[in-house]
Amino acid sequence: DNTPSGITSRKQRHAIMAALPKLPIHWKLLVLSGLLSLPCRIQAFIYSTYPSETNSLTTVNMRPFTQVISDVDDTLKSSGGVKIGDIALGGIDVQYNRGEFYPGVFQFMLELSLSSIIQQPSTTTIDEKLFPPKVAVLTARAVELKAALELKEDSKLAKAFRKTGEGMGIDNWGLGPVLYGSVAEWVIQDRKGLRKFNNFERLIEQDPTGTIMQYIYVGDTGELDQEAGETMLREYPEVVKAVFLHVVSDRPFPIIPPPKLINGRPVVFFRTYAGAAAKACQLGLIDESGMIRVVDAAQESLEGVARTSDKWVDLFRDVSEVYRTTSANMNN
Repeated sequence: DNTPSGITSRKQRHAIMAALPKLPIHWKLLVLSGLLSLPCRIQAFIYSTYPSETNSLTTVNMRPFTQVISDVDDTLKSSGGVKIGDIALGGIDVQYNRGEFYPGVFQFMLELSLSSIIQQPSTTTIDEKLFPPKVAVLTARAVELKAALELKEDSKLAKAFRKTGEGMGIDNWGLGPVLYGSVAEWVIQDRKGLRKFNNFERLIEQDPTGTIMQYIYVGDTGELDQEAGETMLREYPEVVKAVFLHVVSDRPFPIIPPPKLINGRPVVFFRTYAGAAAKACQLGLIDESGMIRVVDAAQESLEGVARTSDKWVDLFRDVSEVYRTTSANMNN
């Protein structure tokens, strides 16, 4: 038996052998390159069990995959601006009802995730379909209340992610790792940004060099996500490609701040996900077809809402930027 002494049982060995072929390729690359934090003896066992795959992976000129990192409340779905006393239960947005998903949000995150797949070299020695990385979640939701607030695979949120992937022929795409906050951040709100940044540092331990995985952070302007995102860009510009911040408010028609650069990386503010898609297309983070798919998804989500609603007013304004982006691309 050639099993390294670090693998103590035949059951453990067979579990690793069974799991590796089923891994999405970005995780397989992390395992085989040694960037994933596995005990060295387990890695040695994987190398000896899959020598041909190890050799082929090291010869492929793969570009880094893009993993989207997202907040939940006021980013994926509205908090409704609900408070207990002076403490906000997740955020400040009152434009949408509590729990409503923002139009186009899931398609936007899928397009960002897919862009790195589309850009991979067409000829590789890896005979395998590439799948986009799942969305990582950094949330201020308290881990102590996980029993009530946990984001589960059978939740409406997870199902909405999966449905979006399935609409483009991608099975089981959606929620990836979820890193929670604590009750302390709910009581002392100023800690939320730091906690999200610390959780981000935990996340990037899977590949601290950015060789295989790079990141785009999507948050909102209501819960110190801007502080967390800008700290990511200051400390890790080599692995964070951009920060997108959903502008939310307890009043209608808030002012949208202008974009800015931190360490040469963009911080983009947006009101709708159609607007976010236009900015992402302008930055080369998604293609024009992806931008249009986000607009279509957003418009479909608002069917049944009166066209006089401020939701449509915001969307129409950002769709105008989509058209300008399309025209600019045609003229270049």
